[in-house]
Amino acid sequence: MIYIFKTSVRTKNQVKKLKPHINKIIPDKKWNFDLEDCDRILRIDNEENIDLRITDLLNNHRFECEELE
Repeated sequence: MIYIFKTSVRTKNQVKKLKPHINKIIPDKKWNFDLEDCDRILRIDNEENIDLRITDLLNNHRFECEELE
């Protein structure tokens, strides 16, 4: 399943800081940020339902994160 999140992550450096934390939740590393999109999209390909875990993770690191449908 593909999950798409609107985030407030703006820089590659911020992605780099989040990377080890996201990789713990998604060990297959099937995720990426599109920082050039106006919504700074985080796309995740994962079989498990991880929306709350990702939202909590980003919120705990003081980023906004909202799943798009």
